[in-house]
Order: sequence, then structure tokens, then C-alpha cells
Amino acid sequence: MRILIAEDEVHLAEAVSQILKKHNYSVDMVHDGRSGLDYALSGIYDLLLLDIMMPEMDGITVLKKLRSEGNHTPVILLTAKGEISDKVTGLDYGADDYIAKPFATEELLARIRAALRRKGEVVPEDGLKFGDVELNTTQLKLSVQGKEIKLNLKENELLELLITRKQAITSKEQIIEKLWGFDSEVEYNNVEVYISFLRKKLTFLNSAVRINTIRGVGYVLEVTS
Repeated sequence: MRILIAEDEVHLAEAVSQILKKHNYSVDMVHDGRSGLDYALSGIYDLLLLDIMMPEMDGITVLKKLRSEGNHTPVILLTAKGEISDKVTGLDYGADDYIAKPFATEELLARIRAALRRKGEVVPEDGLKFGDVELNTTQLKLSVQGKEIKLNLKENELLELLITRKQAITSKEQIIEKLWGFDSEVEYNNVEVYISFLRKKLTFLNSAVRINTIRGVGYVLEVTS
């Protein structure tokens, strides 16, 4: 899952970023509303954390512009304690939730999981399943019928993306945007390398799950009979 933090308090944004990365979310940060809008409109994010009070464009305006453009990415507003009117306005304009600063790590993570569940994403506490494969996204472990192997972070993120796509074809462009960011200079061969790593680990585990290449389109997970 990729999250955008739009927060002008740099130290707070960095602290939240570290918390989310520790829980295996991919994170980008911006510190003004206009940049937040530009990044959010890329469509690569699964969730947005928007501070209400930001320079250049406030969070409510960012939210209004996103929704007017048909962008329905879940939004959690970061608000100062007691800003009731801003909270109500944000919810009226399409925010999914709000959290008052300062907030506890556990509450933030719970609200993120809840917002993603409402979107319809698969956000389990411990892992994902597809065919005979179980992916523990917290411990970065891939297992098949009790036999397991460790993944590196990018392998974990790639397999998580393929599983949550629910057998839809995923292009190399989508993989790069989700795993590295839309302004990344990563090339297609980086994707091919990680696909190769995952294929070898699935083979090692004798899994019936295969990563199939749809030539000129992308990749899709399938279960062999």
C-alpha cells in the first residue's frame, strides 16, 4: 500500500513516515497543499493523509479539488485539536476520516486500516492469501503449506500488489509507480529482476501459484492445476 503524507510540519511528517515504513507501507511526503494535490492526482496512492492547515493550498481545498476531478482515494484529515468546523467541512466534502494532532501511533494505524477496508482493499493484520501461498506482510515471510522463506522489502511489496490486484493484469508502469513512485527513474529491468526473484522463491516452495507474463501488457497471478 502506498500512502501520501501532505503535512507542512516537517518533523511530524518524517515521524509519521518512519512509523508507516516500519509497518511496510510505501510513503511519499510533501509539505504544501499544491504539491499534495499534484501528487494525489497521479492516482498511484491507496490513501492520503492531508493536513488541513498547509501553505499554498489548505487541505480542505485539496480535498475539494480531488473529489471534483473524480479522485476517490481515501483521505484522512490531520486536524488541530478542537477544529470541529473543519472536521465537519472535511467530512462533507468527502474525507473518509479525521484524526486530531497529537495522535497515538496505534490510533493512526487503526484508522488507516479502517479507511482502506472501506475502500475494499485487502488489509489484514497479519497477511494475505492467494492459492496455496500465504504472505506475511509484517514479517516479510512467504509460506506454502508450512514451508517458508524470507522476502526482501521490494519482493514483499511486489507480491502484495499482485495479490491485492485480484488476478487483474498489472503493468510494469503500475508496478514502478506503486513501488518506487511516479517520479522515479527506475527502469523496466528492475521490475523484471524482482519478478524473477519471486518466481524462483515460488518454485523453491513448490507453490502452484505462478506469475504469468502477458506479453506487452504486464503480469498476473494464476494458480496452476
